[in-house]
Amino acid sequence: MLDESLLDSPEGLAEADHRALLRGAAEAGARVRTAARHAAEAGVGDLKPDGRPRAVLIAGPGAAATQTADLLGTLAGAGSPVTRLAPTGVAPAAGALRWELPGWAGSVDLLLIATPDGTEPGLSLLAEQAYRRGLTVVAVAPACTPLAESVSGSHGLFVPMAVAPYDHDEPLAASAPGVLWALLTPLLALLDRTGLLTAPPDTLQKVADRLDAVAERCGPAVVTYSNAAKTLAAELADSLPVVWTEGVSAGPAGRRFAAALAELSGTPAVVAELPEALAAHSALLAGPLAAGADPDDFFRDRVEEAPALRARVVLLRDRPLGGLTAAPAARELALTDDTPISELEPEEGGELETLAELIAVTDFAAVYLALASVPR
Repeated sequence: MLDESLLDSPEGLAEADHRALLRGAAEAGARVRTAARHAAEAGVGDLKPDGRPRAVLIAGPGAAATQTADLLGTLAGAGSPVTRLAPTGVAPAAGALRWELPGWAGSVDLLLIATPDGTEPGLSLLAEQAYRRGLTVVAVAPACTPLAESVSGSHGLFVPMAVAPYDHDEPLAASAPGVLWALLTPLLALLDRTGLLTAPPDTLQKVADRLDAVAERCGPAVVTYSNAAKTLAAELADSLPVVWTEGVSAGPAGRRFAAALAELSGTPAVVAELPEALAAHSALLAGPLAAGADPDDFFRDRVEEAPALRARVVLLRDRPLGGLTAAPAARELALTDDTPISELEPEEGGELETLAELIAVTDFAAVYLALASVPR
């Protein structure tokens, strides 16, 4: 249940925001600039690599590392495979997780470590193992942590994570906006130097500017009817988000949105890419979750009884390859099954800019849904 009145109360949102999620979303542009400066100070811009690595391995805990690997893999394309090393362990705790290098990894490969913690013994052991195997190691993590010492001691490159004072007030959410950009930005600068993707300093500045522009349009002081993020949050109340993406950049943005909805607001979501999403989710839209599957009971007690969960399509679009688009077919399928649809499409710009805009708007929406949701 969503308290829609809270969406238009900046003071109420601030009071409910114990994890500084809105502040992190609003300051995403500043976090990119700080992270880019940290990368430059660490010497990333002075690197002269011998060539592209054969493979890029990414290790780190939770959604932050997963989303970082997803974004970097999408942006790098087929230049070098980007693989996330999934941890093993008995619990999602720093001391319980372990990472292992694949047997084929060696001196022509690159290991990236991204973590908002830095106290994981498993990551320190991984850095030492990579050093013995001859891999180049680059880590982004908070300064003055065991991982920072381990990477520096293994002749790797360590970039201090861009943190804010309020990051230490509450445990960090892995899907928090500030965490993503603090970890991702230095790795974008690094992979630009290796030639895997294009993210020079001026492009990162444009990304920061685009994030600032979204914060102006979607901030808590902007009323719901002219705020795309608040509108989306209100539309998703009591709904199952069915996230469809179109365009290369939209894919990781949609997957991040689904992860953020689950972690921040406890809202389950399903996600798929067009055009295959139409076949994958056609039965879902025609089943019990369809808007017209069970007409609302006129005699239902609207105070005591929660409304039935209904599907709602969220279409995230970027520029589709070759100019071909499945959006008309997506709208027709939703209309046929009486399923409401929300659409987001970024303004024109480079690939990183449009990706940043999709992530920023959906991050704000996930945060608003988390803050304004009232448990029954």
